[in-house]
Amino acid sequence: MSQHYQPGYYPQQAEPAFAPQLQQAENPVYAEHAVWSAPTPPAQKSTGLVLSIIGISVLGFVFLAVLAYVAIGLGPFALVVCGLVALIPLAVVILTITWIDRWEPEPRGALWFAFLWGAAASVAIALLVGLGIQLAVYYATQGQGGVGDFFSAVIQAPLVEESAKGLGVLILFFVLRRHFDGPIDGLVYGATVAAGFAFTENILYFGSSLIESGGIGLGFTFFLRGIMSPFAHVMFTACTGVALGFASQKKGWLPGIGFFFIGLVPAVLLHALWNGSSFIVEGLGGFFLVYAIVQVPLFALAIVAVVFLRKREAALTRVRLEEYASAGWFTPEEVSMLSTGAGRRQARAWAAAQGGDKGRVMRRFTQDATRLAFARQRVVTGRDGIGGQRDEADLLQAVTADRASLLASGPSPSALAQQQPYQQQQQPSEQYGGPHEPRQGPPVI
Repeated sequence: MSQHYQPGYYPQQAEPAFAPQLQQAENPVYAEHAVWSAPTPPAQKSTGLVLSIIGISVLGFVFLAVLAYVAIGLGPFALVVCGLVALIPLAVVILTITWIDRWEPEPRGALWFAFLWGAAASVAIALLVGLGIQLAVYYATQGQGGVGDFFSAVIQAPLVEESAKGLGVLILFFVLRRHFDGPIDGLVYGATVAAGFAFTENILYFGSSLIESGGIGLGFTFFLRGIMSPFAHVMFTACTGVALGFASQKKGWLPGIGFFFIGLVPAVLLHALWNGSSFIVEGLGGFFLVYAIVQVPLFALAIVAVVFLRKREAALTRVRLEEYASAGWFTPEEVSMLSTGAGRRQARAWAAAQGGDKGRVMRRFTQDATRLAFARQRVVTGRDGIGGQRDEADLLQAVTADRASLLASGPSPSALAQQQPYQQQQQPSEQYGGPHEPRQGPPVI
């Protein structure tokens, strides 16, 4: 064969076929987990896709029913106005979730299910359970007592709402295990459920304020909920999601139940703390005091946790892709690019400079390689029953096709002229693993 180097294998070594042989190191670190052993993976069923479509369809009807209920209580005009206002904090939250999820994006269908579960099913459950509790207390006291504001806000609401929201994340955990790979995934799903719930709840609160106090009341409520605390529900339910993310790294289904209740505890407590603060302090000054002492540190802690979990994902990506590099599927330059944010940005900039659809292909190459790393993680940790080997086979073919598309032709003349200074400074091989000097063989670990 020609000695012309193509990224993904080395000269003087056969091009990796569908089942390459792993070159063993003198002291192999991953000897007990060969990168590829010619499996005969079972055909994947489309159960998850079918259930997602059914779930989204059902939740869509539930969401329409919830909107109809809100329209009856607030009126069509208030529903439309407050719905538009509620889109502002929703957009901020969704953009933040998208930023967190950019390393290994979750399927859009799963995210739509999560959002609709929060906006429709969670709200419906909270309303029905709340009504049931009120009726039970009424009949138990023969109409002499009712549910107090403190009980409703500090005990009932956190327990019912966080359980309802967490149930949606738990459903995703069981149905879409192949796309539930760790704490960041759980955080993203939990935050998306919470974003949907907050969107519907904001419409209710904004509408009530508009009806009772007009535009001034709506503006004040928007300031408190839309500007000061748009991430409140996100922080609560993210606790449940992160816990389920850790459960996804365990074998079997049973850990999901245990970790669900473990994550539910801090979610309920944080929710109760947030609601209960209004009973401890009075006035706007008291609110800002509690906000500064309690909420700001909690939010800062949440940011630190997200950064730590993101770095954990990047480290896992590097470790798993280095295994494939040792078998010739990736070059060391590609591994460095794919496992760092700076490398990915540099690669996208290079691809965009080539013109055509190279930028889109580079994004796809990055996503496929990252998913490959997480599929490999499932195989290594004994969770292949949820599709690790089948996904590994498909994604190895995908990254090979992506690389071929990137190298199919050189940059367009116009792009070459515009980017000449940049390319003289750094060649494509240094950015995503293009042609470079021959090596004697794949590196060993």
